[in-house]
Parts: sequence; structure tokens; C-alpha cells
Amino acid sequence: MLDPIRRLRENIQKVYFGRPEAVDRVVCCLLARGHVLIEDVPGVGKTVLATALARSVDCTFTRIQLTPDLLPSDVLGVSIYDRDTGQFQLKHGPIFANIVLADEINRTTPRTQSAMLEAMSEGSVSIEGRAIEIAPPFMVVATQNPHEFEGTYPLPESQLDRFLMRVHLGYPDPDDEARVLQLRPGLNPHAVDADPVEGNGQIGALRRLGPVMGRDEVIDLQSRVDHVRLDRSLVDYIIRLANATRTHDEVEIGVSPRGTLALAQACRATAIMDGRDYCIPEDVTANIVPVCAHRIVPRSFVADGRFGGREGAAGRIMQTIVESIESPA
Repeated sequence: MLDPIRRLRENIQKVYFGRPEAVDRVVCCLLARGHVLIEDVPGVGKTVLATALARSVDCTFTRIQLTPDLLPSDVLGVSIYDRDTGQFQLKHGPIFANIVLADEINRTTPRTQSAMLEAMSEGSVSIEGRAIEIAPPFMVVATQNPHEFEGTYPLPESQLDRFLMRVHLGYPDPDDEARVLQLRPGLNPHAVDADPVEGNGQIGALRRLGPVMGRDEVIDLQSRVDHVRLDRSLVDYIIRLANATRTHDEVEIGVSPRGTLALAQACRATAIMDGRDYCIPEDVTANIVPVCAHRIVPRSFVADGRFGGREGAAGRIMQTIVESIESPA
């Protein structure tokens, strides 16, 4: 019998044919009780990956298509007057789910973006003067296209800091792209594998994807992550890396204490995924760029061939810092 984490990985990979590292990143965020921002160009599988994760876990799932006209109440909920009882009844918004897909998050206004901050940070929502808890597990999987500027609202630093990781998918390998094409035979309604309701190809496969992990299993794994041993030498290593970003000549804003907490939790989750109850230096180096790069503000945004702009500069700075600081033996 496969262990639950391997089952989850393999189930997601039934419909998402991109890099396995991307699958590991979102699974890591789920185990670490973190939120993930999936960022890349259109059409590389951002929404497929997010939906595959949600469908693989037997939890409540909602999808919010974020648009410029969306209001905070459309996300959080609103009180509606009930004439039969003579009282106002709170109708929960889509944020009240275990896994929330916030699609194209940078297309909605800062006002609506900020409505999600409390939920992402504290797992609760304040509506009309009272705080309402969101049942665990709770995870926001947001997607955005960084190369579109018309009609978008870039995420502020406070919003970015709520995401445990920022993940780039990249273009698929030729073999993986061929699998997508073979799974999607021309959208022919008479194709052999076509389903009259769900459709054929990748969309149909995604809709037919069933859960392989229960809610209680997720909570149990998250609890195990909390008990993974992080040696004091690794704690000091994480702090040295963070301090290096705070004093770096090319960095305006360095990694905050929230960032070091996030990195430590990601290391613990990575250890669990590898079948260990202790962290090793490689857990730190593997997670530092996706966890910390979006938390620093470089003084200049020098474009490169892969990401460009701020993200490219931040990634290069983080990699330079890692290479300049010796890791524990």
C-alpha cells in the first residue's frame, strides 16, 4: 500500500504533466499549513495543478474567479435579512472552504485582495464585528500571470508575505506536452474516450479525478510536521541567511521573521515528504528561493531570461546568498 503522500503526488500527476517539483511544492505547502502563489504565463497548467490538488483531497473546495468588479463581500460573505425570522442570516462566502482556488488574483482590486489577509494569516474572518473561524485544514492556492499588466493590480508586500511559497511552473518538457496532446483528441464529441457530460481529454480527466486523502489524514500529517526536529545548527543557518538579505547592498527590504518561520516550516514539511522526522541542510537550500525570494525587495529590478523584473533579481540575490554562506555539516 502506498503511503498517503505518494498517493497524493501520483494522483495529481494523473492530470498535471508538468515538472514533478511543482507538485512537490504545492503538497509541501498543504502539509506546512501554508498558502501558495502559482505564477507563470497563461496555458502552462496553473489552474489544472491547483484543481488537481483540491480534487485529490476529500475536503471542501471552492473556486473564486477574481475580477475587477468583485467585492469583499463576494469573497467573505454577507448578512441577508430573513423575513420569516425577522433576523439577519450570515451567508458564508467562498473563503469558507478547506481549499480555496483564487484564480487570477492580481485581476481584482486591492480592496478585495485585502479581504483575504486575515483569513490567510489567522484562519478566521471578521464580519460585522465578530470573528468566524474557518475549519481546518485551510489553504489558499492563488494563480496569476506576471506578464499581463492591463487590468491588473500587483499584489502588495503584505499580501505576498502571506504566501508560504511562490511557484513558477515553466513550459513542459516535449514528452509531457505530447502526453497532454494525446489526452485531448481534438475535442471530438464522438471520440472513444469522450464523456457526454464531463467531456474528453484533460478537462474530463480532471473532472473524474477522485480524492485519495481524507481530511483527517491531512490534519494528522500537518500535526506530524510540527514535531519534526529542527536542529539548533539549522536554526542558526536560517537566521544567518535571513540576516544576509537584511544587510545586502542590493536589497531594500529583507526577509522578515515571518519569512524565517515560513522557511523553517517548509523544511519540516519537506522532511516528512522524504520520510524523515528531522531536517537536514538540503531542506533549507531546496526551499529558500520559493519561500524567501518573493519576500525581499531588490533595489533594482534587472531582467533575466527566465523570470525577469523583480522576481529574477530576487532569485539571483537569494542564490548568491546561499552560495556565500556555509551550511552546517
